[in-house]
Amino acid sequence: MDVNDSVDAHARDTMLAGAGHNCSDAVRYLTSRAPIAVRWLQQQGVNFDRQGRRLLLGHEGGHRCARIVHAGGDASGLALLQALTDAARHAPHIHWHPPAVLEALLLRGGRVAGVRLLGHSGPHQDIDCAELVLATGGCGALFAATTNPAGADGNGLALAQAAGAALRDMEMLQFHPTALDVPASGRLPLITEALRGAGAILVDDDGQRIMQALHPAGDLAPRDLVARHVWQYRQAGKRVWLDATLLKGDWIQHFPTVAAQCAQHGIDPRQQRIPITPAVHFHMGGIATDLDGRSSLHGLYAVGEVAGNGVHGANRLASNSLLEGVVFGCRLGRRLSYMQLQLPGSGSEQWIDRGVSADTDALMRLRTLSWQSMGPIRSRKNMRAAQLHLLADAGISESWQGRLIERMLRAALKRQHSLGAHYLLND
Repeated sequence: MDVNDSVDAHARDTMLAGAGHNCSDAVRYLTSRAPIAVRWLQQQGVNFDRQGRRLLLGHEGGHRCARIVHAGGDASGLALLQALTDAARHAPHIHWHPPAVLEALLLRGGRVAGVRLLGHSGPHQDIDCAELVLATGGCGALFAATTNPAGADGNGLALAQAAGAALRDMEMLQFHPTALDVPASGRLPLITEALRGAGAILVDDDGQRIMQALHPAGDLAPRDLVARHVWQYRQAGKRVWLDATLLKGDWIQHFPTVAAQCAQHGIDPRQQRIPITPAVHFHMGGIATDLDGRSSLHGLYAVGEVAGNGVHGANRLASNSLLEGVVFGCRLGRRLSYMQLQLPGSGSEQWIDRGVSADTDALMRLRTLSWQSMGPIRSRKNMRAAQLHLLADAGISESWQGRLIERMLRAALKRQHSLGAHYLLND
């Protein structure tokens, strides 16, 4: 969105962050469509922040220039969600169902033919379905330390796995280096990377900078490197802090979310350092798809974090996730709008569901196990021990959540060398 930036520069940064494990065609498509996506979002009602008549561009980790558009300071996700929800609710071709869970899918002759929805009240509902798009988000809620909400528990990914769809890069988890380090049983508040882009720094207990000598970009080094370094401090019993006390300007205008989250825990970021910890943030892997969102299972598509089209490689470049959802969501929508959709005619039928869910206690044990074994720094010894522990715990191993984590452990053990966010110790 800046005259001094380019598609090629954005693509280079994306490939570099992804350790070259990216699908180059997907990266090229994402970056070439980025300006179009921003303008399309503006047409849907997203009001991006401006500096005078120009868009205000932010600098985030892994980017070699300021190129991130924000809305409402650090509330971009909320702004997009509100605008797109409102647009969809007023679209005459979209039929909304009350809040419901996708319980199962019907296969007929080896392809998707229907879905079963379970509402919060009343019986389930079966719906014929020629094509099914999963846009169910990530799986971070299956880890003890995460920035993800409870609903991002891999439910769509687990359903695709049960149905036999091919998966890819399941071991590739991104860890955000700056979640708010406070006691919590679920989601940890995210301290946006935009703070570091604006000049905040990572320091130890003595106020000494911890990233300056490790990478030319310092505090804005790629997330995997920063997360590992913070993790090492935390494992050694030390704390790490984000010092934003020198930032100027209106906090309520630029960082309203961070200000509110810190205030809830008695922290004034204008006067005090913010305690931080790494946390699971984004899953680069998922249901293996092509650029059109097609999976290996006929009639099943995926888009967004649940999909694995290779665009992020082994580590996602900051803010490319929202961009991915818009760019590839629009591409898939256009493709489906041109198709002649027909229900599968004949063949053997089979309803596929995820299986039994872990109860509250088993889920807590699983979240601790997955975080300890597949954190920012991994060891084969710990992951093998986690596999054995998982298999010995019936409450975990017999649940769909346990099967999903076991699949991720297998993928992590299969990859013999460090790559991007998958960082292995030589044990």
